[in-house]
Amino acid sequence: MSEFTFQTKVLHGKHRIEPTYGGVSVPIHHTSTHHQYDIDAFGKYDYNRAGNPTREALEDTIAELEGGTRGFAFSSGMAAISTAFLLLSAGDHVIITEDVYGGTYRFVTEVLGRMGISYTYVDMTDIEKVREAIQPNTKVIYMETPSNPTLKITDIRALTQLAKEVGALTFLDNTFMTPQLQRPLELGVDVVLHSATKFLGGHSDVLAGLAVVNDSQLAYRLEFLQKAFGAVLGVQDAWLVMRGIKTLHVRMEQSMKAALQLASYLEHHSKVKRVYYPGLASHEGYEIHQEQAYGPGAVLSFELCDEDTFRLFVEKIKIPVFAVSLGGVESILSYPAKMSHAAMPQEEREKRGISNTLLRFSVGLENIEDILQDFEQALR
Repeated sequence: MSEFTFQTKVLHGKHRIEPTYGGVSVPIHHTSTHHQYDIDAFGKYDYNRAGNPTREALEDTIAELEGGTRGFAFSSGMAAISTAFLLLSAGDHVIITEDVYGGTYRFVTEVLGRMGISYTYVDMTDIEKVREAIQPNTKVIYMETPSNPTLKITDIRALTQLAKEVGALTFLDNTFMTPQLQRPLELGVDVVLHSATKFLGGHSDVLAGLAVVNDSQLAYRLEFLQKAFGAVLGVQDAWLVMRGIKTLHVRMEQSMKAALQLASYLEHHSKVKRVYYPGLASHEGYEIHQEQAYGPGAVLSFELCDEDTFRLFVEKIKIPVFAVSLGGVESILSYPAKMSHAAMPQEEREKRGISNTLLRFSVGLENIEDILQDFEQALR
């Protein structure tokens, strides 16, 4: 299916027709174990943790969409990230973008450290700062671009080239962009990670994580860790993610158009101090993002002028749910300081520009005129 566009691929992948009965939906194989017909030659599947046909269909799907050779499905985005970090060993060093999801920050600072793995947080908008942070034992450079929640942009090609020079792997969390808007493997990244809970699932009804690689040796190591660590995705959830992926293109296109309109509106509002959105020409990483991605996405952040305005706005806004997460069909308003980045100490949040008046908004499928009117009345 490589000759088709992404819009067609999300609907017509390798598993579009079930081969036995011709079903157009992947069957949900609710089984924990598989009968073996030969004592000397076991079949492809034996125990569900090691492999399941439904989960494998999702893994094949994300690999195809990302342009990779192997995909892996996990019980959550953090399970995917944590398992990828298990590629490291005691004594290794990892460089991480400083503006990173709070759950990743927590895992790195509170878990990797206990495992004897050192780490350095760096502003990855500055390639020289990354170069300066490299140590002889640096084994992984971890990126988020756009980052969460201030949507900083990292030059993916430059970072992967630098990593190759020092023999380090590169990981990239592609949750905000999805393979529709950014394909990091094509830019040299080794491991692409997703919280499939977000845009890929798309309906705020499933918890899932995905990883994709190109290299066969790396695939072998991740497969071993997936089986050994055991945080695999259940079959019902795998099916829900596959169903969500089928509408990814139309959902993202609709939400992205609305996000650009909303960001433009907020950029010129007197009660908004700053807007973070890579679709605005004023965004610091606008040009780099234009070169490495196919669109700015459907998530933006904005900082209000003072705390009184902030509290009144959250109280008066009507359309979005005020909640953790993003990427659903409904708009979601989040408060990073007490939600996604609550695990990060206030001092560290403030260093990264995550103030107490910063809000993150994931634009859903509501009519943009309704969203703009809602923002207008809440800000007024």
